[in-house]
Amino acid sequence: MRKENPIDKDKIAETPHLLPYAHHVGSAIIRPIDKGKEKGLSMTAMYQQTDVQLTQIKEQVETLIRQAQEIHDRIDISEKIYKADVGFRPIIGRTYHLYEKEVNQWVISMIAPEEWGKNPPYTFLATVTMLADHTWEVQKKSDTYMDRFNEE
Repeated sequence: MRKENPIDKDKIAETPHLLPYAHHVGSAIIRPIDKGKEKGLSMTAMYQQTDVQLTQIKEQVETLIRQAQEIHDRIDISEKIYKADVGFRPIIGRTYHLYEKEVNQWVISMIAPEEWGKNPPYTFLATVTMLADHTWEVQKKSDTYMDRFNEE
């Protein structure tokens, strides 16, 4: 004799694994999602990520500004060097010093600022090295240079 299922057919699911709730005692616990909390966490993550990206861009922009200023200073110092009095032939790879004799008159020297003693004859502007392409790499800029020529 065939036993009949004691559970009402209206209460049996053909696909219990697709139910939005647990269908037996051993099923995984299903909790409803707190949509407000999820959106809040998503917004927090988005703000954190975009802040990181904006900080990176800001640092890149600051690096570009600093590099542009260094190029500008290099051009400015190079112009002064090429207008300067030079009593010798500069050698590639050697370090020299740029001084201001008078307003708009410059001189290149092998003598470092600290080698002049207490009363140097000129105002020190920069220490430079001549590169192989006959351009100048700025090693050091004096405070005088920074104050006077960056205002221009």
